[in-house]
Amino acid sequence: LLNNGEIKMPFYKPNELPKLMVSPNGSRKMKKDHPEIPMTIPEIVNTAKNCFNAGAGAIHFHVRDESGKHVLDSGLYKEALKELENEVPKMHLQITTEAVGRYSPEEMRKLAYDVSTPGISIGIRELIPSFKPTVEDIKIYQHLNEKETKIQHICYSPEEVDLLALTLKKAGLNEQNAWCLFVIGHYSGELSYPKNIQPYLDKVKENHVLADWAICAFGKEEANCIEKAISLGGKVRVGFENSLFMLDGEISPDNETKVKAVSALLN
Repeated sequence: LLNNGEIKMPFYKPNELPKLMVSPNGSRKMKKDHPEIPMTIPEIVNTAKNCFNAGAGAIHFHVRDESGKHVLDSGLYKEALKELENEVPKMHLQITTEAVGRYSPEEMRKLAYDVSTPGISIGIRELIPSFKPTVEDIKIYQHLNEKETKIQHICYSPEEVDLLALTLKKAGLNEQNAWCLFVIGHYSGELSYPKNIQPYLDKVKENHVLADWAICAFGKEEANCIEKAISLGGKVRVGFENSLFMLDGEISPDNETKVKAVSALLN
């Protein structure tokens, strides 16, 4: 800890996935779910500062429209990135192309082309629902690589690692260090079991993917998944997008309190 009580950030290289990423809002939760869900850009920036000071090296955030709906809005993302770069210049910033059932692969790609960003997350099966990468899919991966944008490939099932490996190979990026997020469970209620981490790692090995990986999990089971991932050498993403619970099962008062507790496990 530093003298002011803040947690000292572990050193990491720009090409390395930070050990701890915060996802403070997501696309679905609203103020009625928890009053500390950051909805506006000022709220996102304030949460980012607090979570960085608590130990998060990166933030994965969603922008919302005036009604609170998740939107793939390049203008809002550019505004948010500008503010975040000013306030937390040492924090890795990651926008999302998450479709949430309302955006097409074409709209996902458009956002990725329109916004210059340090990081972006792509749900591989949302971008390529056919599991057959097209020329346009290859182009967006190559474009982001040329721009030195760090892609975090979100996999909702181990089988999607096969698709990721195929896409990277077709894009000529199969030797790159791939940032991956393995989703354990589901927000709708599918339980997050720690045993479900290993099948992802088996697929990574099978496909010879050079994966710098993390997990996210849901509900009260999240704590056991975090501990398992750390024991296997993985990294973690936590925050109110996935779970409102602290490690002891109590509701967290805010994102930064949860980040601080998880950071203590990593350091």
